[in-house]
Amino acid sequence: MPLDPSQLPRDVETLPKIVLDLAAQLDHSLAEQNKYQSLLRELLEAQRNRKSEQLSKEQLALFEAAWQARGAENPPAVEDDDDFDGEAGAGPKGNETPERKRGGRQALARHLTRERIVHDLAESEKHCQGCGKDLRLIAEEASERYDYIPASVRVIQDVCLKYACDCTIRTATKPPQPIEKSTAGASLLAQVIVAKWADHQPLHRQEKMFERHGIEISRKTMGGWLAQCADLLDPLYQ
Repeated sequence: MPLDPSQLPRDVETLPKIVLDLAAQLDHSLAEQNKYQSLLRELLEAQRNRKSEQLSKEQLALFEAAWQARGAENPPAVEDDDDFDGEAGAGPKGNETPERKRGGRQALARHLTRERIVHDLAESEKHCQGCGKDLRLIAEEASERYDYIPASVRVIQDVCLKYACDCTIRTATKPPQPIEKSTAGASLLAQVIVAKWADHQPLHRQEKMFERHGIEISRKTMGGWLAQCADLLDPLYQ
């Protein structure tokens, strides 16, 4: 709040006290500002170097306080979901019968590849002990279940063949890569990007995941890949 000169005291002994109080408030404000600037620099440095993706307790407390202050100013609006029709506690109107969800198992996704595994009787079981006749196939009972195929990593070896005659040598060229002379192919780069930004998997967790595949890819290396891919994809973003 700006000071009104007409409201200031004329007493010479009081004025120095006011100046000292204002100076103390200014020092406190500057200290708080320096604190927040230091935290911001730490975050930017961690993001730039990809050395650490974890926030300190002090940083978490700072952002939690800022989030709570924002929530107090802008309370979240109620979102619709499957069990909410827009009015709190609203039930069926008039004589309408509330729609009930049908029970039973839903059909599995039709777009997925089906692998048919047939379970047959042993040859000795296809003969009836009662009448002595052979059993004949009359029908089949089928059921479906989801099966997960774990991700795998393979090595692509580019082999460029060379041809020569008495006067020249020609070598086949390999397709261009997103990051030339890198050990990461396009599919691996896409996996790291999607895991990081879409699935919220920090690089140190991805590092452990690759270790389970028996390969060593440090978070620093992946951070470099992300930086180069950002430059590569910037025209698409723009």
